Amino acid sequence: MTPSTTRRTVLLSTGAAALAMGCGDGNGDGGTGSDTGGDGGGDSAATKAPAATDAPAGRELAATSDIPVGGGKIFADEQIVVTQPTQGDFKAFSAVCTHQGCTVTEVRDGTIDCACHNSRFRIADGSVEQGPATQPLSEQRITVDGNSVRLV
Repeated sequence: MTPSTTRRTVLLSTGAAALAMGCGDGNGDGGTGSDTGGDGGGDSAATKAPAATDAPAGRELAATSDIPVGGGKIFADEQIVVTQPTQGDFKAFSAVCTHQGCTVTEVRDGTIDCACHNSRFRIADGSVEQGPATQPLSEQRITVDGNSVRLV
């Protein structure tokens, strides 16, 4: 340190550099880059699932044939669940349970199920079929392009 450099100056400079490094454009951040837009939330608690906001637009998620009619498929890395309640009708919801933030674990018998506390959500609209969750799963944006389900 030079005589005019104080401990406070060094700490402020170090803190500013750390903040600048954490404020990237989302590219090359070392993450999965596979979450999709939606709630804009920023819950970073280690026990919670990550917010679904980082997926590149238009990225293929699955083939339409991968999503069963009357069921769905969970994409845990992307924190999204895609369902097909009726033939050709594709829906997407956050895979983060609205009760306590666990990732849902199964799609069966017309519901998206969370094993943490047994909440169940309807595949057609994400609404609660069985609590303890009281809020529906947030709808996520997808498109179907030919035989491809894509994140928006």
